[in-house]
Amino acid sequence: MFGDEAGGVMMEYVILAVLIAAAVVVAVMYFGKNIKGGFNAMSQTVAGQSGDAASTVQQMKTDAAEGVTESETHRTQISDR
Repeated sequence: MFGDEAGGVMMEYVILAVLIAAAVVVAVMYFGKNIKGGFNAMSQTVAGQSGDAASTVQQMKTDAAEGVTESETHRTQISDR
């Protein structure tokens, strides 16, 4: 009973898998919109719709600028407390 460590090793793998899954979820939350926009722009360029691709890239830049503004606002609110 005390010498059997098989369950402990398996639990380590479960914890590792949960941490990896959590990291993937966080990455998708932060970068999902940008990745989606990038793939849309690439597919539009390949399809010969360069005008649509340019507008998609411009929208991504606008979204990024809004994200920076929101982050700065949030940072300022936190530092003022």
